[in-house]
Amino acid sequence: MPELKLAVLISGRGRTLLNLIQRKEKGELNINVRVVVANLEEAPGLQYAEKHNIPIEIVKRSEYAKEDVEGFSAEIFKICRKYRVDYVVMAGFLCKLKIAEDFQNRVLNIHPSLIPSFCGDGYYGRQVHEAALKRGVKVSGCTVHFVDDVYDHGPIILQKTVPVLENDTTDTLSDRVLYDAEFVAYPEALQLLSEERVTLRYDKLMRTTLVKILPPKDEEDAKE
Repeated sequence: MPELKLAVLISGRGRTLLNLIQRKEKGELNINVRVVVANLEEAPGLQYAEKHNIPIEIVKRSEYAKEDVEGFSAEIFKICRKYRVDYVVMAGFLCKLKIAEDFQNRVLNIHPSLIPSFCGDGYYGRQVHEAALKRGVKVSGCTVHFVDDVYDHGPIILQKTVPVLENDTTDTLSDRVLYDAEFVAYPEALQLLSEERVTLRYDKLMRTTLVKILPPKDEEDAKE
């Protein structure tokens, strides 16, 4: 089975990038990170790309006007084409993208809540967990989804839940969502893509695109 060729986009510490690299090294994930793209040349997570000899590209958001999302995005996707990636993985990438036509349903993101709760413009990082605690929810988690041109939108691939405890703080809930949900869900979603088990269908009744996960090929073969 050919490896899934990825571009990974980061803005900060790169913990998600490191998780993917480590799972690849353990043989748990059939991926090939072809390039890491950052919007900040001082992003700490770039150290992991350097350590593992992964090419690095910097596209500074500050060099584009605030309203020039299209120009900034075009440069990102130009790089992705250069490295001939199959999918683009947003891993703590804090810049809005306008998805190029040839990358529709080929860009993934993970959000630290169960979409549609606590998501949308302005909901990222600590704000998400603060909102969850303030609302008093009993479970939280993460959502892996395809990215479209709306914040935290696009077809949902999978979700993972974690409990919210009575004594939780923003930090403890954030860590539980990251380590127990995000670090599991993102690799799982990418492995499903590698195995060609993710399909999309448009539901006319609900007027939305939904994801269907196919069974493993050996299960399908056993039925025949």
